[in-house]
Amino acid sequence: MTDLTSSAHVATAGTAPSGESVTIRRAADVSRLVNTSTQARSNARIVIGIALGGVFLDAYDLGALAFGMKDVTREFGLSPGGAGMVASAIAFGAIVGALIGGYLTDKIGRYRVFMADMFFFVVAAIACALAPNEYVLAGARFVMGLGVGIDLPVAMAFLAEFSKLKGRGNKASSIAMWCPTWYAAISVSYLLVLFFYAVLPDEHAGWLWRIILGFGAVPALLIIAIRSRYMSESPVWAANQGNLHGAAAILCSSYGINAHVADDADLTPAAPTRRAGWRNYGELLKGVYLRRTILATVTAVASAFAYNAVAFGLPVILSSFLAQSMLSTILVSLALNLLFAFTGGLLAVRLVPRFGAWKMTVLGYVCQFAALLGLALIGKPDSGAEAAISIAMLALFLLGQGFGPGSHTMTFASLSYPTSLRGVGVGFNQTLMRGSSTVSLFTFPLLSAALSTDVFWVIALAPLAGLVALLAIRWEPSGYDVDAEDFAP
Repeated sequence: MTDLTSSAHVATAGTAPSGESVTIRRAADVSRLVNTSTQARSNARIVIGIALGGVFLDAYDLGALAFGMKDVTREFGLSPGGAGMVASAIAFGAIVGALIGGYLTDKIGRYRVFMADMFFFVVAAIACALAPNEYVLAGARFVMGLGVGIDLPVAMAFLAEFSKLKGRGNKASSIAMWCPTWYAAISVSYLLVLFFYAVLPDEHAGWLWRIILGFGAVPALLIIAIRSRYMSESPVWAANQGNLHGAAAILCSSYGINAHVADDADLTPAAPTRRAGWRNYGELLKGVYLRRTILATVTAVASAFAYNAVAFGLPVILSSFLAQSMLSTILVSLALNLLFAFTGGLLAVRLVPRFGAWKMTVLGYVCQFAALLGLALIGKPDSGAEAAISIAMLALFLLGQGFGPGSHTMTFASLSYPTSLRGVGVGFNQTLMRGSSTVSLFTFPLLSAALSTDVFWVIALAPLAGLVALLAIRWEPSGYDVDAEDFAP
């Protein structure tokens, strides 16, 4: 590897380039080749799969403690304040991590940031499993949150920058894959809880939360083990830094494109006025990006508030409102996630190339609003029929989340900005979204205790706000070549 390619990691495994030689003269040529590639004989899809592995870790670690907080509270004798500290530590870490991660993703590259945050997951997961007290546990969960926050901007950048522009498997479709991946991780955590709940002797039941949290190190170690062989830097990011030789090497390895840099190629960065820096957060609030940022932010905040209140409160809803046992609560939660949230996410991946992110997000919010109104009107079920309708409303909410805002708020965040701003764009979006999640996780138990099932009237305001934002700003990112904005005069 030459000095020019040393700053742009190229996977050791890859496809031998074939076909006609393609000459690269500028960064725009690299973006065009990625956008039109069929990826038929490449390992670019492996890179996308590894990036989704990071998303899997994010979701798993965020949801892993959902069924274990009662055991943690009992083991460490926590007060309500102490329990809140442990439960919210990962969310606060994610807020900080998203802000830092967005900057670093644009500053030092996608590959370096992705590999670094995997170590956060390993160290934090092991520390959680061995935590001797609530302070170590909260600290480890905060570090885990840093990894979660850092990971989303870089994972979304990989998904966008290793996918073509249009057709099946396009950028919007690849990014939407984060949603079923997320729900798959939540389902895996439920399955692990169910398995160890069944096999652990009663005298060791307190080990359950430690096992579940510690398991998060396993997929992170797997990703670390295979990173050098299959993971490459983003060719578009490398080209934007003026590293056309590195970008060409990645195109050869990941796409099988016989790319060569012309002798008279322009090796200067694509947009000198848009070099990575903290000031780029301000660029999100200027010009054409202001409207996109408002839409991406409002929809993400609304989605996060409603989803966290319902999904992370699902065990509470099922066990308290519907009088379920611990075992049936786990089973119903698992079934709802797999049959509706996960399925909805798969529908989003399949249908977004045809219908676009805007229409699908509108429809998803309509479903959620209707479901929450239904739950509020039914209130606390007094019969089996009402309980069944309540579960059906929860299913409708999760289905709407899966094919609508759950998938496409990240599409708006990732594809509203070109390569030079994508890291900070997703980082800014995630910082505010995590803030909304934290508020939701704090307020849902309080509102639920004060309002009982009337809490759904309050939660219904979130999808309503998302709908208003979408109807006011009709921006469709799917199929639009936003990366070309880095090369516009």
